Amino acid sequence: METIAFFDEYSYRLLTWDELRPLFEMHRTKSFSHNMYFNVVGALSESEREASQLLSKNTGNLFRLNVGIYYQNEFVGWHFGGQESNEKYYMRNTALFPEHRGKGVYSALLPHILSIIEKKGFQIIYSRHHATNNAVIVPKLKAGFIITGFEITDQFGTLVHLSYYFNPLRRKAMLFRTGEEVPDEETLGLINF
Repeated sequence: METIAFFDEYSYRLLTWDELRPLFEMHRTKSFSHNMYFNVVGALSESEREASQLLSKNTGNLFRLNVGIYYQNEFVGWHFGGQESNEKYYMRNTALFPEHRGKGVYSALLPHILSIIEKKGFQIIYSRHHATNNAVIVPKLKAGFIITGFEITDQFGTLVHLSYYFNPLRRKAMLFRTGEEVPDEETLGLINF
């Protein structure tokens, strides 16, 4: 298992879900002790849970990325996500233990995640965050993510959607669509009226 140094004494390792899942489950409450979420699975009837499990088997062999984050070879956080379509990767969950936050670790890790996903050929990375989670939203905006939507869920409450477009023309189109930039000639040439 290759360890990749990325920031001070921090490193990461690409893991299988079977390797990351027990670490995630063991440390989840440490990283999200301040969050409240509704247990959707607990709300489902037995037949609804069975149907959901059957439907999940239909998803095939989609790409998944599981990353363990380490400080001096001690596990201190994770990232995991996966393919949602032929062009979209969903950054499902990233967390650092509280004592490792606010040090620039997340900002340093983000370009590595983006690079891995871009090399796989995805066009868009998106994520969903509590609308007040500035510790994650701000570094992502600085890295080039764009706010692309809002959502209210029974499980997490109000969420902001962030998306990163690898293709520069699609990125310019989003900046035009959101009202941030006037379309240039190149962008206008790709708009069908």
